[in-house]
Amino acid sequence: MKLGIMQPYFLPYIGYFQLMAAVDKFVIYDNIKYTKKGWINRNRILLNGGDAIFSLPLKKGSDSLDIAERELSIDFNRDKLLNQFKGAYNGAPYFSETYSLLRRIVDFEGRGLFDYLYHSLIEMRAYLDIKTEICTSSEVAIDNNLKGQDMVLAICDSMRADIYINAIGGLDLYNRLAFQSHGLVLKFIKTGSFEYPQFANTFVPNLSIVDILMFNSMGKIQKEIIPNYELLEGL
Repeated sequence: MKLGIMQPYFLPYIGYFQLMAAVDKFVIYDNIKYTKKGWINRNRILLNGGDAIFSLPLKKGSDSLDIAERELSIDFNRDKLLNQFKGAYNGAPYFSETYSLLRRIVDFEGRGLFDYLYHSLIEMRAYLDIKTEICTSSEVAIDNNLKGQDMVLAICDSMRADIYINAIGGLDLYNRLAFQSHGLVLKFIKTGSFEYPQFANTFVPNLSIVDILMFNSMGKIQKEIIPNYELLEGL
């Protein structure tokens, strides 16, 4: 069984969904610490030919809190965020259908950060027609005091995985021999290079999945973009 494990992110780049599609089961962390400088509650869209950040505002909280313990700000203006998407992409070839999806995602009424992110990922999985089974890390019976590679190995053991696939950014974080000692093959997913028209602008890569949805048909996304990756062996 092929397993992937990732933090939750808000409307992440295509590689997140390529990993989700490449595995049989996909675990989303809900019981690890929220990191301020990461991409958990923000990403980038195309705006006036360049990249611009969009984000979910959070209620102030301790750095010791898990993702599941953080909350959205009471001042979060959902219409403002939707208008940011509209201002950036109104006139894009697939704006109408993508904007309808974004409304379902952004208008979700949950206040908890994890619940909000989880809902957005479930909605996007359905929209992309990805069939992979998803669960949260807190549902897996392991010692929750474990960290890093040890936590990944424990989840793999508990779920009886034989192949673990990680995002390419973790290439230097995990040891192939450690995974082999648990009967696991370690692989990393690397997104292939591709471009598509973004209005009349020079192509800006690695934006949120929102950008891909705005400019590409679902047929192209499913047949050409999501499968456009390679799996590399761990070091």
